[in-house]
Amino acid sequence: MSNRVINILVPVISILLGLLVGAIVMLFSGYDPVNGYIALWNGIFGDSYAIGETIRQISPYILAGLAVAFAFRTGLFNIGVEGQLMVGWFAAVYVGAAFELPMIIHLPITLLAAALAGALWGLVPGILKATLRVHEVIVTIMMNYVALHVVNALIKTVSNGSYKTEKIQPTASLRSDFLSNLTDYSTLHYGIFVALAMVIVMWFILEKTKTGFELKSVGFNENASQYAGMNVKKNIVLSMVISGAFAGLAGAMEGLGTFGSMTSLGGFTGIGFDGIAVALLGANTPLGVIFGASLFGSLKYGANNMPNAANIPLEIVSIVVALIIFFVASGYIIRVGLQRLKKKKEAK
Repeated sequence: MSNRVINILVPVISILLGLLVGAIVMLFSGYDPVNGYIALWNGIFGDSYAIGETIRQISPYILAGLAVAFAFRTGLFNIGVEGQLMVGWFAAVYVGAAFELPMIIHLPITLLAAALAGALWGLVPGILKATLRVHEVIVTIMMNYVALHVVNALIKTVSNGSYKTEKIQPTASLRSDFLSNLTDYSTLHYGIFVALAMVIVMWFILEKTKTGFELKSVGFNENASQYAGMNVKKNIVLSMVISGAFAGLAGAMEGLGTFGSMTSLGGFTGIGFDGIAVALLGANTPLGVIFGASLFGSLKYGANNMPNAANIPLEIVSIVVALIIFFVASGYIIRVGLQRLKKKKEAK
């Protein structure tokens, strides 16, 4: 059994185990797992509308996953993606609604505004980590709550006391009549191409630039990096800023693509926190994040069909989805098992 075969078998076995245990849970709860999984499949791939909505759901997950993965790769744990996403969302819709410009100028500026807002929200924990050694996990968690209340206050301010911002100008929108018509009038938009472009950007920064090498080096060993002449403090701040920019763009996907505005939030969106799972599923690599986001986004959207089509309660659906993700995330254990089996066969 070659390493290539093992690499293919690990995710396949992981997903099958997750589906199997999920089926057992449904069975013991008194529901038909076959109907449940047919409903899940149809919710993801049932028709062109479902496919369009699934891809649309994947877009912000890719960017949230990149934000977490980038910080991980540089030795930091950014749990503030949720807050950075929210401020990015607000910045995008504010700039998108407040100005009237040609699309070729307006759309890039709104995306840039989202990235800058997210970067600014990542700058604070970056500076505190670099200068005062305050742990980024604590600061980023607190910054999430600050972002939630600041954004809600800003929405109220710019909308004259309302709970919702104005709709963005058509010139700032990521929506596409072509993609919508192609997928039976789904809300699929051009955001998926922005997300995929950012995958390439992250790969290029980390693998092809001196800055990327320094960022990874500082994350791996600060003392050795400092001894080699690298500016450790600058790289810590830069890492959180870039991570925040990816998160801000994830917010832009919702603001400029899916909704076209922003409504006062009663709580967190959850996308930023799900980005942690996406990054872990993707082993913190740009390509892996695409697969992690695809799995996570597909399950999240497709699962909505299970209560309607198979009468399975949302609580059971959540357990089944969590089990599938759990087994995929536990792929390392399966990999170790397969490698030991390989060694036994070679020994014989």
